[in-house]
Amino acid sequence: MNLNATLFAQFVVFFILALFTMKFVWPPLMNALDERAKKIADGLAAAERGKLEMAAAEKRVQSELASANDAVQKRIADAEKRAQAIIEDAKRVAAEEAARIVASARADAEQQVSQARDALRSQVATLAVQGAEQILKREIDPTAHATLLNQLKTEL
Repeated sequence: MNLNATLFAQFVVFFILALFTMKFVWPPLMNALDERAKKIADGLAAAERGKLEMAAAEKRVQSELASANDAVQKRIADAEKRAQAIIEDAKRVAAEEAARIVASARADAEQQVSQARDALRSQVATLAVQGAEQILKREIDPTAHATLLNQLKTEL
């Protein structure tokens, strides 16, 4: 066997194998690697976009929470103001009612005092007549002396 021929044959086989590999094996392998690199790059870009969107969403959530908190504080303040207004209105109505009740009670008391005075005058007039009757030892006619009794009532 000739060493040169063997070397030459191995060189030809190697060259054919290299051509076959470059023509049929290498392009699909490179395409697969390129696709994988593209998928990885797309995944990294999507992750970066997701981080940015997450940060933007976080900012929106914070602003929404702040505005909701402000709205709640405003509603609480409005409710407290309204409660104060209702309390003040109730106090005013209660004071008016109390004044009306006191005025009514005073008028009632004055009326009762007036009635009591009239009753006392009547009783004093009757007692005066009875006293005069006792003194004179005779009965006085109340109808005949009605003017005298009325005059006595007004003096008392």
